[in-house]
Amino acid sequence: MRLVLALALAGALPALAFEANGLRLGAPEAEVTRGLPSARCKALEWKSEAADRRCDDSRVAFGGVTARITVYLKAGTVQAFHIRFDGRDLERMKTHFRVAYGAPAAEVTELIARGDKGERRVFKMRWEKGAERAVLTALENSKRAGLEAWRGNFDTEIYRVK
Repeated sequence: MRLVLALALAGALPALAFEANGLRLGAPEAEVTRGLPSARCKALEWKSEAADRRCDDSRVAFGGVTARITVYLKAGTVQAFHIRFDGRDLERMKTHFRVAYGAPAAEVTELIARGDKGERRVFKMRWEKGAERAVLTALENSKRAGLEAWRGNFDTEIYRVK
């Protein structure tokens, strides 16, 4: 037991998949419907190499916060999920994700120039585990915040229409 714990702490074991309330990347669709019984699943409205179905749940409790989740599937396997929550809950969610996913690989606030409209500040935290990624983003002074987690090249392929 001590050896397994030591190897895990040393990073010698493979990283665990990103998960949301027990629903992990790579899980079969049956786990989605079991974990999110009120989710509405349907085929994507466009053709994509990244996914062929999506499941939307209007409200879930996540990290002590009410959130919305969309799960993307390809061939019956979870490829990505997107959790959306109120920006006022950002600090609580940052703490939750640090505990759940560990220390982020990066944490920055980006300034985006918008000409006459001034600058926009976007907070980002990023995690990487092998071929899996997760990014928490929040616009400053906005109600919108969210976390996206995905496998492989999902982020670049999902909206590339085929």
